[in-house]
Amino acid sequence: MKKIYHLSTCSTCKRILSELKPGADVVLQDIKSDALTETQVDDMAKLAGSYEAIFSRVAMKYRALGLDKKTLSEKDYKKYILEEYTFLRRPVVLADNRIFIGNSRKIVESAAEALRK
Repeated sequence: MKKIYHLSTCSTCKRILSELKPGADVVLQDIKSDALTETQVDDMAKLAGSYEAIFSRVAMKYRALGLDKKTLSEKDYKKYILEEYTFLRRPVVLADNRIFIGNSRKIVESAAEALRK
C-alpha cells in the first residue's frame, strides 16, 4: 500500500506533494479533514520504531501547552498525536511497509523513489 498523510493547508506539504507527484495508486489523507485513527497512528509508530519518531516538536501547540518543559512517554506522544493533528510530523509517506517521515531533502528523495516502485 502507498499512502501519504499530509496537511493540505501546509505550504511545505504542498511543495513536497508536487515534488513527489503521487500517482493514482497512492492514497492521500489530509489529516485535518480526515482525522487519524488509533490504528493508523499505531501502524506508523510500529514502522518508525516509536511514537516519538512520528511526533512533531515544532508544532505551535508544543510550546503553548508547555510540553517542551515535560518529559513525555511513548503513551504521551501517542495521546497528543491522536488529540491534535498538528503533532504528527509530516508528511508521512508509507510505501510497501516502509515509512518516510518529515521534509528533509534526503527523506523526500527516498520517499519519491519508493513511490515510483
